[in-house]
Amino acid sequence: MQVCATPPFAADHALPCDARWQPHDLLRLNRLRPFDGEPAWVRGSFERAPYAVVRRAPAADGFVAIGLRGVERSQRYGAWAHLDDIENVVPPEALARRSPLAERNALPAFTALAALQRDATGDDTTDALARFVWGPTGSTGFELATQAPTVTLSSDLDLLIRAPEKISHNTAIQLLNYLQALAHRAGIRVDAQLETPAGGVALAEWAAGKARVMARHARGPQLLTDPWAPTHGDA
Repeated sequence: MQVCATPPFAADHALPCDARWQPHDLLRLNRLRPFDGEPAWVRGSFERAPYAVVRRAPAADGFVAIGLRGVERSQRYGAWAHLDDIENVVPPEALARRSPLAERNALPAFTALAALQRDATGDDTTDALARFVWGPTGSTGFELATQAPTVTLSSDLDLLIRAPEKISHNTAIQLLNYLQALAHRAGIRVDAQLETPAGGVALAEWAAGKARVMARHARGPQLLTDPWAPTHGDA
């Protein structure tokens, strides 16, 4: 987040995570409680689309860390929502088969997503994602969930791939090559993140065979040799 609100709870009451909410889930809120010093654009954007994305940050019992987005790329605001203000949750995988409004489907990010969807349903599929649970995040996921125009001609296609079990480097390379080929055809960037037990890991980093990769967690980023290891003493 470019800007972040002051937490509405004492720091020593913060908890690292709440299993009910996963990073990148979109939450429909029935209200957004005000924060001191919040940017001027926040209220208008929330009225336009009353959704927020779950972000990786500690939250006290009764709260969830959220991110709000405005019309401009620079308009991002970190805050917290009360659990009793949440109406509905939309995980990325619930958007994997969703389509945009007809007049929006020619945008490159939606064209790339449509290609993924066709591969996944083809009779002779070579879709490297077929064995995984996945879904769009970022501006693509936000527009699919809210129907509020968010994607632009230059928007990336951001993907979340659920990876509760270890993915081999060879499988990661196959995934990356598949997505890079699709991105080349669409003329945009496709950015995929693996959701591992240790947090979010860039697919490109894991495929590269680095000695350590960055895992993003509510406790903060960690450099790990194996994000699937039972303990992470090498962080």
